[in-house]
Amino acid sequence: MVITEIFKSVQGEGTRAGLPCVFVRLTGCNLRCTWCDTAYAFHGGTKFGLDEILESVRSLAVDGAGRVSLVEITGGEPLLQPETPALAERLLGAGYTVMIETSGERFVGSLPPGVIKIVDVKCPDSGEPGTFDMANLEAVTQEDEIKFVIGSRRDYDFARDFTAHHRLAERVRQVLFSPVFPDPAGRWEGLTARELVEWILADGLPVRLGLQLHKFIWDPAMKGV
Repeated sequence: MVITEIFKSVQGEGTRAGLPCVFVRLTGCNLRCTWCDTAYAFHGGTKFGLDEILESVRSLAVDGAGRVSLVEITGGEPLLQPETPALAERLLGAGYTVMIETSGERFVGSLPPGVIKIVDVKCPDSGEPGTFDMANLEAVTQEDEIKFVIGSRRDYDFARDFTAHHRLAERVRQVLFSPVFPDPAGRWEGLTARELVEWILADGLPVRLGLQLHKFIWDPAMKGV
């Protein structure tokens, strides 16, 4: 497999935000979202065998007084690499709680049972609308989460209507609405959490606000956190 980085941090997003986590970031992505904050994972990387990845995860997970039990496979787009389901299976077999974060463009049904799927639905302002594989709506479970990254009122309206039309709150553990974080280099503007929260409250949506905790803890442009 081609790996951009393996590191230990805290989970920054979703219902497990704030928990210690080991991240395995795979190289490569076939989408080019307007506000992608991991473009450095598009190319390059280093080839690892599954045993090498498991050993790297293990060494980070036990580096301290306790054992980190949460592992996230991310990217890039991790489902572009055909070995990803096997990696997830190996991590599950080693006793980890395994999450995978994916753009939603690839079918998630190939992943082994027990993997927690965090599946994006791309909003219009992302530049990649319409890429979501609708078959994923039948592949997600009550253990999974669906996320919308929202940069404008247009994005919010899309996410609100998609959530209602497909009854997402009944399909998954949590629907996440996350505001776009402004680019430190000024390439794109963000959406304030307050504005997004006010829209959510006005419509009484059954969704959770998602904030990227790592960008408040460290410099927003820092890698490996």
